[in-house]
Amino acid sequence: MKPKIIGLGLSGLIGSRITQLLGGKYEFVSLSRSAGVDITKKETLDVIKTYKDANFVLHFAAKADVDGCEKDKDLGLNGDAWRINVGGTRNVSEICRETGKKMIYVSTDFVFDGQKPEEESYSEEDRPSPINWYAKTKYEGEKAVKGSGADCIIVRTAYPYRAKHDVKKDFVRVIWDKLNDDLEIKAVTDHIFCPTFIDDLAFALDKLIENDEAGIYHVVGSSAISPYGAALKIADIFGLNKDKIRKTTREEFFKDRAPRPYNLNLKNDKIKQLGVEMRGFDDGLLEIKRQLSEPNP
Repeated sequence: MKPKIIGLGLSGLIGSRITQLLGGKYEFVSLSRSAGVDITKKETLDVIKTYKDANFVLHFAAKADVDGCEKDKDLGLNGDAWRINVGGTRNVSEICRETGKKMIYVSTDFVFDGQKPEEESYSEEDRPSPINWYAKTKYEGEKAVKGSGADCIIVRTAYPYRAKHDVKKDFVRVIWDKLNDDLEIKAVTDHIFCPTFIDDLAFALDKLIENDEAGIYHVVGSSAISPYGAALKIADIFGLNKDKIRKTTREEFFKDRAPRPYNLNLKNDKIKQLGVEMRGFDDGLLEIKRQLSEPNP
């Protein structure tokens, strides 16, 4: 019998790849709105109590549209961003406490304000200070999980990407498609982030589950880069036209949208100490190129 894991939000960009890669080792129970589960309504989560042989709840469900969340800000506690990312997360964590299940909550690098100098990075011990509403709700979600009394792992990740997904395009695919169509793109130079290859995230989650770990882990790629630098690497590795890539700034690109932090270079030493390889962006793109040459990546 494979160990059973309850999952919320498993149909998304990350969750669907997790189940694809780890489905041979674990039995995933997907609880979704189509199955009558709405995390903002705690009573619908009672179904979790019926899975007595599942020890983990993997919580991906969130409102993750940064600019969409910013539009919710004026609605405060009544907006979807707060109701889902905070209230829903609190409901899940309370059910986990009541049933003795360990909760794995997937959070974001955006919980930091990005004010550190470029040569410095954020560790799990650094204090979050979110600057947009999405990040605020995700950090409040973290606090709700920690304050619930449930056993938990908080996984902060950043800009996830993968070889292929039929429903949602990640940032690599968006850039690749535009350059492949010979369209001009504008790429920000004054934002630093750590793109995360979802396959590596999957195996990190596997190790965290296998070791029954607890606490906060930064599960991000091993190279810090700007969106402009990332676009150039995508063009290089896939043989696309770099002349179509134009420089821009956060101020220009995100005008009238949610503010973005500058430096989101996160340390991933802690997860690496568990023997997990978190690839840099070059290696992640090369693996995608290899997978896309296969019939079933």
